[in-house]
Amino acid sequence: MSIKLTDEQLMIQTMVRDFSREVIAPSAIERDKKREFPAEILKQLGELGFMGMMVPPEYNGSGADTVSYVLALSEVAYSCASTAVAMSVHNSIVCESILRFGTEDQKERFLKPLAVGKILGAFAMTEPHAGSDPVRQSTKAVRDGDVYILNGTKRFITTGKNSGLVIVTSKTEEEKRHKGITTFIVTKDTPGLIVGNMEDKMGLRASDTTDLIFEDVRVPVENRLGDEGDGFKIAMMGLDGGRIGIAAQSIGVAQAALDATVQYAREREQFGQLISKFQGLRWMVADMATEIEAARQLTLSAAVMKDREENYTLQASMAKLFASEMVNRVTAKAVQLHGGYGFIREYPVERFYRDARVFTIYEGTSEIQRVVISNHIFRDKRTP
Repeated sequence: MSIKLTDEQLMIQTMVRDFSREVIAPSAIERDKKREFPAEILKQLGELGFMGMMVPPEYNGSGADTVSYVLALSEVAYSCASTAVAMSVHNSIVCESILRFGTEDQKERFLKPLAVGKILGAFAMTEPHAGSDPVRQSTKAVRDGDVYILNGTKRFITTGKNSGLVIVTSKTEEEKRHKGITTFIVTKDTPGLIVGNMEDKMGLRASDTTDLIFEDVRVPVENRLGDEGDGFKIAMMGLDGGRIGIAAQSIGVAQAALDATVQYAREREQFGQLISKFQGLRWMVADMATEIEAARQLTLSAAVMKDREENYTLQASMAKLFASEMVNRVTAKAVQLHGGYGFIREYPVERFYRDARVFTIYEGTSEIQRVVISNHIFRDKRTP
């Protein structure tokens, strides 16, 4: 590995790896079948300090760096991508947004319990007709004295049912377009906040993905995150960190698929010899390993830039684009190399293949990442 890890980073990686293999992995297939949310596992992760990894100790967090977070999240995703996606949204978008933009009161009331996993956080921006274009969202917030009244519907919200609070983007001044979007912290017990349809998904089946419906939800002014009009900026900065999280999850799932394939190839015989002896298969495995390592280096590079407080938007999009497309190629090869066994649920590569598919879609599709990357390239005056 070209990025030298510190003793602390290696310790975190080992600790999460052991927990992942011993606690998360054994029941992952069963949770997938039953669509069972990993509430107890996430609670344990919170107690171990992995639900507020980049939150400073004064707010009950671990005070870890982004590199450590990438290593930990990859290890969780190795065993269960459904658990990893809940951990990722909670850490990357919810905790970091409140840490960066929240008032001291908001950090005391919301960030402290979030950082130890007492409550889970969700992020609500996507809408039925808006998708990747937040300017087209129709959710509105109208100021009424010392409260805002929210109305609208959010779609595809990770941990929408099981979260304790949600960060919501809403229009406050429609004529200002993206500068007229404001962000609010809404607790789930707020009257008028309704959990709607829970999606029956191809993959990540143990993670709940729901609609959230806001019907005259009254949110106190003190629960506004940032100033009016800061919502787009807060959301985009949160998604930058979230994209590093998606890349980390992609690496974990891809590594699990590769390891399962290597183990299978060492045991499966065809034409009188182990299939691991066939050159065609060995070359496919070599390509899989190379792509995983390339994604790992891109992701760690983005994490290092974030830790240095450099602008990492471009690198986060590159890491998310490459890693999410990589995991789809790697899991497809893993299924292929398992033959018919790769198509049945008894073997984990079938689940890896289904889980991987959404990584090129959520938190900005591959097409959106290419827009972000190309915009950076054409803005750079050094480009010929």
